[in-house]
Amino acid sequence: MTGAHAGMAHPRLLHMGLLLATACFAVLGMCVGSTGLDNLAAALLSPGHDASAYALAQQIVLDIRLPRTLGAWAAGALLGLAGAMAQGLFRNPLADPFLLGSASGASLGVALALAAMSSMSGSAYMLVSLSGGASAGGWLLRLGLTGSAFLGAVLAVLLTIVLSRGVQHTMRLLLAGVVVGVVLGALTQLVLLMWPDSLQTMQAFLLGSTSFVGWASFGLMAVVWLVCAALAVMLAKVLDGLSLGESTAVSLGLPLRSMRAALVAVLALATAAAVAQTGLIAFVGLAAPHLVRSMARVKHAQLMLLSSLVGGLLLMAADTAARWLVAPQELPVGVLTAVLGGGYLLWLMRGNSAPTQA
Repeated sequence: MTGAHAGMAHPRLLHMGLLLATACFAVLGMCVGSTGLDNLAAALLSPGHDASAYALAQQIVLDIRLPRTLGAWAAGALLGLAGAMAQGLFRNPLADPFLLGSASGASLGVALALAAMSSMSGSAYMLVSLSGGASAGGWLLRLGLTGSAFLGAVLAVLLTIVLSRGVQHTMRLLLAGVVVGVVLGALTQLVLLMWPDSLQTMQAFLLGSTSFVGWASFGLMAVVWLVCAALAVMLAKVLDGLSLGESTAVSLGLPLRSMRAALVAVLALATAAAVAQTGLIAFVGLAAPHLVRSMARVKHAQLMLLSSLVGGLLLMAADTAARWLVAPQELPVGVLTAVLGGGYLLWLMRGNSAPTQA
């Protein structure tokens, strides 16, 4: 074993370790919340003693904490997968899932939806409906915001592709994504300035939150993750070819134009699905591939799957910590991932060693 590969884990062992850690954090996530674990345990272990307390404890664990914990994993898995795809597609270790303007498009979509709703019913109604997820108003509001975020993210990516005149030039695509992100971000701020009543509700989306993720949201993200992961593995050959250079990829007979378009579509779908359910959560998609590269030397097929597992584990752990650190209050999980992710990248830069592309 050479010095470059010393200390690297076997991919199969890394898969098993990540799955085991995910299972442990899933159990831990069901135990952490505003209601004390001792009260829940007492109610669950003695169902006949107090039927109402048992039903409440069961609802808290199975209908609130469990889907939220699993939803955090699904969102992180989508972002980790999208981050590995973006870094391979752009051949840039600092690329993240939001480079194509999807985050700014989703933010603008949510801002416009909130502005329309606030003009009709007022911000107080929005806040009450958003917190009361079981009510009809809460479900309609969540559905409207989720649909607006997804539609805005997809339209932003399409606009980026139009401005870059296709996907054949990655540098032009990257620059178009940056321009679209800046312009749509400015439009979002303009909407919030004109309709300030929606600002407070918008903060939950901008800071990132898993508070409103239920079984329906988890199921949707899980299905999208399965589809995107399968497509990403099928398209991994083009990323392996691009890592050797575009001319080498062409000489290998890879249909770069069509496969780039497919990669961009999968990247946009994965990012939009996660952002629509949890808002803007930073650094998960950026840090997950670097963590995998620091632990194992793999090709892009395994890199994307491992990055997905690492991303899910990171966001699940961050969500659990966000509920525990200042309990019974909660920290926005996006703030926590930004602090931890920024600290990790600063640690990588220590000693003048920048992140490298596999």
